[in-house]
Amino acid sequence: MVLEQINQLGDIKKIPQEQYEQLAAEIRHFLLEKVSQTGGHLASNLGVVELTMALHLVFELPEDKIIWDVGHQSYVHKILSGRKDGFDALRKFHGMSGFPKRKESPSDAFDTGHSSTSISAGLGMALARDLQGESYSVVSVIGDGALTGGMAYEALNNAARMRKNFIIVLNDNNMSISENVGGMSKYLNNLRSDEGYNELKKNVTAALRQLPFVGDEIITRISKTKNSIKQLLIPGMLFENMGITYFGPVDGHDLKAMMRIMREAKKLDHAVLIHVLTKKGKGYEPAEKNPSRFHGVDPFDIESGKSRTEKKAPTYTDVFAKEICRLAEKESKLVAITAAMPDGTGLKRFAKYYPNRFFDVGIAEQHAVTQAAGMAAGGLKPVVAVYSSFLQRGYDQILHDVCIQELPVIFAVDRAGLVGSDGETHQGIFDLSFLSGIPNMTVFAPKNAWELRKALQFALQFDRPIAIRYPRGEAYQGLSEFREEIAYGKSEGLYEEEASEETKTKGVALLAVGSMVSCAEKVRERLKAQGIPCSLVNVRFVKPVDTEILSRMAAKHKLLVTMEENVLRGGYGQMAMEFVCPRYPKVQMLHIALPDAYVEHGDVRILKQSLGMDEESVYRRIKEMLQQAAGWEQKA
Repeated sequence: MVLEQINQLGDIKKIPQEQYEQLAAEIRHFLLEKVSQTGGHLASNLGVVELTMALHLVFELPEDKIIWDVGHQSYVHKILSGRKDGFDALRKFHGMSGFPKRKESPSDAFDTGHSSTSISAGLGMALARDLQGESYSVVSVIGDGALTGGMAYEALNNAARMRKNFIIVLNDNNMSISENVGGMSKYLNNLRSDEGYNELKKNVTAALRQLPFVGDEIITRISKTKNSIKQLLIPGMLFENMGITYFGPVDGHDLKAMMRIMREAKKLDHAVLIHVLTKKGKGYEPAEKNPSRFHGVDPFDIESGKSRTEKKAPTYTDVFAKEICRLAEKESKLVAITAAMPDGTGLKRFAKYYPNRFFDVGIAEQHAVTQAAGMAAGGLKPVVAVYSSFLQRGYDQILHDVCIQELPVIFAVDRAGLVGSDGETHQGIFDLSFLSGIPNMTVFAPKNAWELRKALQFALQFDRPIAIRYPRGEAYQGLSEFREEIAYGKSEGLYEEEASEETKTKGVALLAVGSMVSCAEKVRERLKAQGIPCSLVNVRFVKPVDTEILSRMAAKHKLLVTMEENVLRGGYGQMAMEFVCPRYPKVQMLHIALPDAYVEHGDVRILKQSLGMDEESVYRRIKEMLQQAAGWEQKA
C-alpha cells in the first residue's frame, strides 16, 4: 500500500507521481475505516483529498503555513503530516483533536473550530512574515460556506492591500459553474497563470507609467476595457475588482492542475485567490448523495451508511423542533432564523412547513441577531436558533441591537454546556456568563422536555429579549410530576425541607440550573439515604436571580450548593453568592461549576467525571464539606 509509506511530514514528496491516484484512493478508504469507528467529520474530508495532497506537495511545511477555515476538513492534512496513528483515538479524551491544534503539531499553523476566520488569520501571519523580513508562504483554505461569514469579506478587503504574496484557496463544493463559462475560464486561466503573461503585464504597466501625462490614463483605459470583457467571461470578478488576482475554477480532484496553479500563485507579489471545485463526500456514494448527513457522523456501518448508534429518546433539539412548529401553526408572526444550521438546530422541520417564515442567513451570526432585531421592531416574533458556542459571535449585536431596545427576540440556545468530541471551540460553557451580564436580557434553563416546551410558550408571550438554553442530547423525562407554571423570575421548589434544628445544623439545599437538575435529583436521594436533610430547587431563571428562594433556602439550611454546566465566573453560582454571603454570613456555599479554563474534547460522561460535575463527584464534595464544617464547629 502506498499509504503505508506516509509516516511523517514530507513523506508524500517521496511518492512517485504515477502513484498519486492510488494514494488518494487509499486515503479515502482509511478515512472511511477510521471515522466509521470513531465518528467525526467525513464528507468534507473525503472532498479535499487531492486538494490537501497538492498543498503538501507544493508547499514546504512547517516552514510554509496552511490555515484551515473551521478545520472540519483537516483530517487528510493530519494523515500527511505524520498523525495517521492518532486516528484510533480521534476526538476521544486525551486523543487527537478533530480540528487543527498548534500544540499537536508544528504543521498546524493556527487553531480553528469556528468559521470564516482563516483569511484574517492568514493575513495577520503574512503581515508578521513581511515585517520580520521572512519569506515563507501563507495559504488560507476557506470553504464556500465559510465565505458567507462577514468576517471573511472584511479580511478580503484588507488582503487586497497586500504587496507581498498571500494565497487564498476557495474550496467550493456547492457553487455551479456552467460548461461554457468553465471552458472559457479555463482558457483564460491558463493564459493568466502563465509566468510569461504575468511578467509581460508587469513590464507593460511599468513602461506605461514612465510616459509623462498620459501613462496613467492609458493604463486606466486598458484596465477598464479588459475588466469589461472579463466581467462576461470570468466568474471571479468579485475578487478581481477587490484587487485580488483570481485563478479558477480548477477541478479540485485534478492534482496536476492544482499543483501547477499553486506554483504560479506562489510567484505573485500580492493576494491571490485560487477557486477549487470539489465534490463533498467524494468516493463514498452515501456521502456524495447526502453530504449534510455525513458532515458530522456517529459511528456507522460502511456498507449501508446507517448509524451504529441506537435510536434513543427525543433530544432537546427534537423537542424544540416539534414545539416551535406547533406554536407557528397558531402564531402567524412567529419566524425562525438560523446561521447555516437548519439540521443541527432542529429548524429543518420548520423550514418544510413554513418556508416563507424560515430564514437561513448562512454562517453569519452577527447578521442573524440584528436581522431578528429588525424583524422584532417590525412587529414579528423572531426565534434565533443557534448553538451556544456560535452565539458568542453575535455578542455585540445582542447587547446593542436587541437588548438596548428591549426587542422581543427569542434565542433558542442549543448545545449549552459540555458537548463533547468537538472540544474547546464547541463547548457551550460561557453563555450563562455572557448573557447574564447584559441589561434587559432574561435567561431561562429548563429542567426537562416538558419545561422546554413551556419555556417556548412563555417566551412567545414575553415582550422582551429572552434566551432559553438547553443541552445537547437526550431530553430528560424525569421529574414530570413537577409542573408548576412558569412565572417570570421565579424558581421552582421541587423538594423543600421544613425549618428545624437539624436542617440548620446539617441541612443542604441544592440549587440546580437546567441540565444539572437531573444530577441534583440523584445526589439528593443519596444524601437523604444518609440522613441528611436536603432540599432541591429547579433554578429556572438564571437572570433575574430569584432572591426570594435564595433567602428561604439560606434561612433553613447550613449549606447551599449551586450547580450549573457553565463556568463559575459570571455564572449563577457567583450571582447567588453575591446575594447570600452579605446577608447570611453563617451559611456556607459550594459551587459546582466548570473551571476558568477551556475544556478539551472527549465523551461528555468522561469530561464530567474529570471536572467533578458528575453525580459521584458532587456527592463526595458535599460530604467532604459537611465533614469539614462539623470539624470546624467542634474545634470552635
